[in-house]
Amino acid sequence: MNRRDFTARAAGTGLALGLGLAGHTAHAQGGAPVEGKDYVKLSSPAPVASGGKVDVVEFFWYGCPHCNAFEPSLDAWSKKLPTDTVAFRRVPVSFSAMHETHAKIFYALEAMGQVEAMHRKVFAAIHVQRKRLDKEADIVEFMTQNGVDGAKFAEAYKSFGVATKVRQGKALSEAYKIDGVPSIGVAGRWFTAPSLAGSPERALAVTDALIQMARKAG
Repeated sequence: MNRRDFTARAAGTGLALGLGLAGHTAHAQGGAPVEGKDYVKLSSPAPVASGGKVDVVEFFWYGCPHCNAFEPSLDAWSKKLPTDTVAFRRVPVSFSAMHETHAKIFYALEAMGQVEAMHRKVFAAIHVQRKRLDKEADIVEFMTQNGVDGAKFAEAYKSFGVATKVRQGKALSEAYKIDGVPSIGVAGRWFTAPSLAGSPERALAVTDALIQMARKAG
């Protein structure tokens, strides 16, 4: 589901609906990726992280069931990337006020060094425990229950630094022309997604190929 559909239907459907995979037919898993089918080449380059490495960005939303389902495979894949040549990062989208609230959760956890411990727990809270996590008080209570300092989290959640990160993330998703999640941007030049490639596994294989393309292009 893209963000236009989300905006039109969110009020009536709640968080159970996500963005990106529904309604697409799976492509064959093998073969070289095809532009326009497995991935999209940007007409104008998007900003990349500094450092000389291939910048790989996963765009996600905590409320997206497809992002939740994709996370275990993505996490395992990302941990095998060569850190000397590839820089992987997650960027939450901010298509709406709800998306922005969840983006602030991620960036507050990032500021506290708690993403590794809490990222999957936030997904589980929403998709397994059916918590909305759309109000600050409920979010802080959830964090406290899971061993995160509630006062420090609330401070980070409302901080200028987190607000800046949200704005930067929104600008990056717009530069990549992202309108559905999960999606993966590579080197500011291309993006792919399970909805494009046909499956989560194929999307990661396409991402591997795009990383190689970026290395060759320099």
